[in-house]
Amino acid sequence: MNPTKTHNHTGSHASFINAANQSITVNGIPFAYRDIGPTTGVPLILFNHWGAVLDNFDPGIIDGLAQTRRVIATDYRGIGGSGGTAPMTVGEMADDAIQLIQALGFETVDVLGFSLGGFVAQDIALKAPDLVRRLILTGTGPAGGTGIEKVGSVTWPLMIKGLLTLRDPKFYLFFTSTPNGRRAASQYLRRLKERRKNRDKGPTPIAFLRQLKAITAWGQQAPQDLKRLQMPTLIVNGDNDIMVPSVNSIALANRIPNAHLEIYEDAGHGGIFQHYAEFVTKALAFLDA
Repeated sequence: MNPTKTHNHTGSHASFINAANQSITVNGIPFAYRDIGPTTGVPLILFNHWGAVLDNFDPGIIDGLAQTRRVIATDYRGIGGSGGTAPMTVGEMADDAIQLIQALGFETVDVLGFSLGGFVAQDIALKAPDLVRRLILTGTGPAGGTGIEKVGSVTWPLMIKGLLTLRDPKFYLFFTSTPNGRRAASQYLRRLKERRKNRDKGPTPIAFLRQLKAITAWGQQAPQDLKRLQMPTLIVNGDNDIMVPSVNSIALANRIPNAHLEIYEDAGHGGIFQHYAEFVTKALAFLDA
C-alpha cells in the first residue's frame, strides 16, 4: 500500500475504487481503512473474511451502501496496510475493532461482518452492546458452530485447485458450481480488480495462517449467549455455503432474539456478492427501518 494519510473523521463521495487509503493509530499500531459516503447518520463499519485486505471488499456492495450511508472498510491488525501482528483469536480482533471505532470518535455504529468478520461482529456486539445499533451477519456462524473448525480442510484443496486452474480460489470457495454461480464468481472477481492505483498489499503467509488458527479456535470454543444480542440483526447467506455451512446462519437466526434471516438459492459462501444489488437494497432497508 502507498503511504497512508492520517484520519480526518470524514467520509467522501468518491467511489470505493478511488477512495483514499487512510490510517489511524490505536495503541501504537496503525490501522488502515477507507471511508466513503455521506458524513451524516450512523456509520456502517465493515469487517471482512479470512486473509482479506481493503481491496477484497466488493465495490458493488460498498458503493451501493454508500449512496446513503457512511461506510468504513477496515484492515485487521497485521493484515494489508495495518501494522502489528495478526491475532490468533477472534476475541482479540473484536477488542481491536472496538478500540478502532472509539478512536475514530464514534459512540454508535452499525456493523456488517462477512465470514470471519461475522465472528468478529458478534463478539463486538456482545462486548460493547451499547456501541452497536444494528448488526448484519453474512456468510458466518456462531462460536462452536457446525463445521467451522474444518474450514482449513475444506479450503486447502480448493486453493490448490485455484493454483492449478489459474483462478482465484474464491471462484471455487465462495460460489456454487452452477452456471449462475460461475457467472457471478467471474463478475465478482472482475469487480475486485477495478481499483488500479494505491491498492492494498495482500496478506503475508504467516498472517494468513494466524487468522486460520483464530477461525479454528472459534469453531472449537464454547457457544456464546447470543440471547444477549438485543439489537436488530440481519443474517444473510447462500443455501450452499461450503466454508461456514449454511445451517450456521439458521442457528444464528434461531438464537438471536431480534433477527431476520435471508437465504439466497443456488448461492454459496459469497451469496451477498452473487446477489449484491439485492443485498444492498435489503441492507439499506434494514438499516433505515
